[in-house]
Amino acid sequence: MRALLFALPLLLANTAAFAAEDPVIPPTIKSMLDSAMAAGSEGDVSVIVKYARTADPASADLVVKIASDWRNDRVAKANRRIREADFFDLVKGRAELGGYVQTGNSENIGLTAVVEVKREALEWRHKLRLQADYQESLGIVTRERYLAAYEPNWKFDDRAYMYGAAQYESDRFSGFYDRVSLSSGAGYSAVKSPKVKLDLELGPAYRLTRFIDDKTESNIAARGSLDFGWKLSPKISLTQNASAYLQDANSTVSSRSALLAKLFGPLSAQFSYTLQYESMPPIGRETKDTTSRAALVVDF
Repeated sequence: MRALLFALPLLLANTAAFAAEDPVIPPTIKSMLDSAMAAGSEGDVSVIVKYARTADPASADLVVKIASDWRNDRVAKANRRIREADFFDLVKGRAELGGYVQTGNSENIGLTAVVEVKREALEWRHKLRLQADYQESLGIVTRERYLAAYEPNWKFDDRAYMYGAAQYESDRFSGFYDRVSLSSGAGYSAVKSPKVKLDLELGPAYRLTRFIDDKTESNIAARGSLDFGWKLSPKISLTQNASAYLQDANSTVSSRSALLAKLFGPLSAQFSYTLQYESMPPIGRETKDTTSRAALVVDF
């Protein structure tokens, strides 16, 4: 009897040890989880983790832990690659070229060119945009617009960042020869996923404009912008970019909607619609200007 009393605590300890062992993940769930992680699919891994909670609650915590360790390891490797990368390894760009030529009863020529360059690092993001639009009708220039914009972002959080923005425009058909805009403020990535992104920015701005009547105007303004992207499918994406400079004098609102369809390799076709609104343009100028474009796009 005494021997049994002495052995009972050992039996209870062994039973507790067996009960404390990690549960076994069912082979079906384990196989699907391993396949999703091997393919690098964040979405599939999330679905399997959600499925495991219902299918086998006993092993759900272990599945969550494995998935979390996998994600943390991916993030650590990605951050290490970025830290060790050369400057130009993180640079991505896009060139857009479109135009038309018409002869016969009427003679028209129109050209549009856009170059966008972006460098994304752990703490800093740099964006550069150059754009030129030119159009002639019967030998008379009917559109001539040039734009150069640079924006650095300092990311102090996974979603929040501070931005600076410098932009130069020349568009005599909108009533000004030169316009320089400087701004700084806060930005926030409201939506950040592999398929959908939404960045919002807001801050004060300074604008200097030289109009076609040689009048010069400088103002303090409020600047806001929206940058939206949606991958509808692996080959089709939709983007919406909008910005506004609001002030007591002439305010500007611009919007650009674009549908991009990948063709092959780095080549894509793009259809876009741009709207620019000037609240107080010079006399004889329209407040609204719209442009529809079809262009070929090359990623580099």
